[in-house]
Amino acid sequence: MNNFFNGYINSLKNLLDQIDVSILEEIISTLERTSEKKSKVYVVGNGGSSATASHMANDLGIGLRRRDIRNINIVSLGDNSAVTSAIANDIGFENIFYMQLKGILQPDDVIIAISCSGNSSNITKAIEYAKEVGAKVIGVTGFDGGKLKELSDVNFHVDAPKGEYGLVEDVHMILDHMIYSYYIEKGKCNVR
Repeated sequence: MNNFFNGYINSLKNLLDQIDVSILEEIISTLERTSEKKSKVYVVGNGGSSATASHMANDLGIGLRRRDIRNINIVSLGDNSAVTSAIANDIGFENIFYMQLKGILQPDDVIIAISCSGNSSNITKAIEYAKEVGAKVIGVTGFDGGKLKELSDVNFHVDAPKGEYGLVEDVHMILDHMIYSYYIEKGKCNVR
């Protein structure tokens, strides 16, 4: 049992050591431009990635706004089960994010797409639409990155072995907390 846990911890440490901080800087710059332009950030994901999307919307939205640190207009498109289940039932699961973006997504908006495989049809359809509109795409991927990695303007990639969902999702959640913690620390520096 100890061998398993030590192995998992070591694998997670190795993945964290591989993080390219210049990608974090690109993500922060993109979020700041979006905030300054009063544009919107949409976050999408399935399963555990949907939970990370919700957590990210909470942290980077209300979490920063209530502290008067940064006003990021951010929403997780998986949070309304009535909307997502109606779209899935009526016109197909592959449309649950695309249909919420259709006609309202603007070129200055940003999509943060979180997907371990990068190949989920509902994610890729929304991203293809975002590219048509001219919105910026931040991909958060794992394994080989799939189609999402190819379509992303900025890609935060976790190069874990295929099937290691726990490790990839762990690092994706840490990404959210690194961005949030960066802003919290920056907010402390601006307090006089």
